[in-house]
Formats: sequence, C-alpha cells, structure tokens
Amino acid sequence: MSSNSQIADHQQTSNVIDTKIRKYLLEHQLNAAVRAGAAIMKIYKNADDYDISLKSDHTPITIADRMAHDTIKEALGVTRIPILSEEGREMLYEERCNWELFWLVDPLDGTVEFIKGNNEFTVNIALMQNNICISAIVYVPYHHKMYIAERGFGAWVMHNVEPDNNAQYTYEQIHANIEQLPLTETAHDNYRVAVSRSHQTPETHEHIESLRITHPNLEIIEQGSSYKFCLLAEGSVDYYIRTTSTSEWDTAAGELILAESGGTTTSYPTGEPLLYNKESLDNPWFIAKRVN
Repeated sequence: MSSNSQIADHQQTSNVIDTKIRKYLLEHQLNAAVRAGAAIMKIYKNADDYDISLKSDHTPITIADRMAHDTIKEALGVTRIPILSEEGREMLYEERCNWELFWLVDPLDGTVEFIKGNNEFTVNIALMQNNICISAIVYVPYHHKMYIAERGFGAWVMHNVEPDNNAQYTYEQIHANIEQLPLTETAHDNYRVAVSRSHQTPETHEHIESLRITHPNLEIIEQGSSYKFCLLAEGSVDYYIRTTSTSEWDTAAGELILAESGGTTTSYPTGEPLLYNKESLDNPWFIAKRVN
C-alpha cells in the first residue's frame, strides 16, 4: 500500500471485521498480553537470569523478551493471523507488504528500563487492518494495569490485572471491569510534558524550551516505554516529544489508545500521520498530545 493510500485511510474508521470476530480477537489479544506479562515478571524477580545480549542494532535483549515473544506467538497462533514482532524482525517486506490483517507486537517494550529495574516496561499488541491499528492492548505488568482501545469504540483502562500464565478473560469480563479514558481524577495545574527516561537528545530539550514560552509552568515527566501514551490517554500528561529512534511496534497500540481517548500523534516536524508496515519499520520523530 502506498503512503498516500495509508494517509487517506487515516481519515476513515474501519468496520470491516464483524462484532463477533472483533470480540473473539480482543479476548486473545488481551490474554496473550497478560500471559506474556507473567513470563516477564517471573524473570524480572531474578536479575541474575536476565541473559542480556545485544541485537544487530546494538539494543539490548533479555531472556524475558524472548519468553514474552514465544508466549504471545503461542497465544495468538490460534487466530491464524500473521505476527510481526520485534523479536521476529527478520520478516521480509515482500512477505508482509500485502497483509490485510496482522498482529504488530512488542513483547517487552522498555527493555532498558526492565534491566535498570525501574518497573517502566509494557507489552504492546496491536491488531492492524490495512496497516491501520483497529484494536490495541498495552499491558503494564508491574502495575497490573491494562489499557485497551477499539477503533471507533473508545479507550479504557482495566485495573488489578495480575500477570497470569493461564489468563482466560472473556470479552464480557473485560468490559465489566474497565474505566473509560480519559480519567476524571487526573486534573492538574502544571502543563506536563513526557520524555523518554533513557532516550533524550539536544532536540528534545530545545523543543521543551520552546514549549516553555507558552507554558512557563511546564513540568517534565520522565517515563520509559509506551506507558507514556497511556499517561496521555489517562490525562495525567499533556504532551510527549520523541526525537530519537523508535519502531512501529513501539507506537501502534499506544497511538490508538491515545486517539480513542482524545489525542493525536503526528510526525515531527512535518505533522504527517505515522505510517505502518513500511519497508523500513523505523518511525520518524513524533509528537503525541491531548487535544481535549
């Protein structure tokens, strides 16, 4: 699909998948994330077993990344929908370019924060249709919080979702225990700008200083992983600037959760939408912010 076609598709909501199938897929999507969270937390408690190595792009990978990937692959395998995962990145563009439906997965987003032991890591699972995210899960296993979005239906947070190797949530159970985003109790006086805890550049700080002109009370919130999108969706944070490299699996799920809660994500400085399933899976710099 061309870039122009993807941009055009951003202007419309996809309702091709019928309700029964959509509910079925969300169940598997959420349960896969909870099970992956259980695999991650089992390793997180034993720092000596991280088995840290470097990938070809010089970013770290641990045994927790691999175990989470395997868990998600097994859990989503029954859907018979192809998976594009950070830990399966060798997938050739020629194999995936014509996929109409696929899972876009980061089994452990925030590996650096995982290694540092600061609890700021997530499991990201996005269901992509025609290269647009239509269903999103971001699970924060340490905090037992599950963020959910369905395109055109809204975004929610589910509390007290403990990591569970055998998670079997049904759609009805999911929607019986969720709270609509944004949250009412997140009102704050200062303008809060989120930045990556481990990935900042001079351009990050220059942009923040330009924001101070109109927001002299600006407060910086350092946070790892896609959890920043979730804080925006909650209303706890107002703005997020990213001027270092990210990949498509870092943003797809979080972007939809923010969009369905009243926010936008655009490339920086061009202001164009982020595109998915490109030949290169790298994202441009971007800005995410609340608009209501």
